[in-house]
Amino acid sequence: MPKKFIQRFSPKPETLKAHPHLKHFGEALHNPNLWHLNRRSAAGAVAVGLFCAWMPIPFQMVLAAVLAMVFSVNLPLSVALVWISNPITMPPLFYAAYRLGAFLLGEPLVDFHFHLSFEWLAQMLETIAPALLLGCSILGLSCALLGYLLFRAFWRFSVARKWLGRNKK
Repeated sequence: MPKKFIQRFSPKPETLKAHPHLKHFGEALHNPNLWHLNRRSAAGAVAVGLFCAWMPIPFQMVLAAVLAMVFSVNLPLSVALVWISNPITMPPLFYAAYRLGAFLLGEPLVDFHFHLSFEWLAQMLETIAPALLLGCSILGLSCALLGYLLFRAFWRFSVARKWLGRNKK
């Protein structure tokens, strides 16, 4: 069952509440829905985590934690799923998002070569940012919706399978 699998790898709420960086959220962390694991909270956490994974911003985990608190979904799961976009997967993910955004905006792809300078970064953000943000938004929303629906279906399937196993005994 997904609940037992997720709980096995999730940290204890007391540990996270005592974390120095999370203490800034104060009483908002005491909402029991942030730590409860059911079909609704887990599927919502999947959606939040997948959406935040597509955002081309630093500190995606903070955004995922804030959105988990806003939507009252499982906080550890939403923060953990952000790591789908990690330093290894970010280049292909964001390049795909840029290509999608450029295609939808009807812009030609910009050929660029990496130079570590502020001027290069400012120029690239000016030229590719609209396409990148559009592509990331569309892919983030699409993945969030698909992840939400698939996770709810998977959870329902596993519960039904467990019930059928009980009836056979």
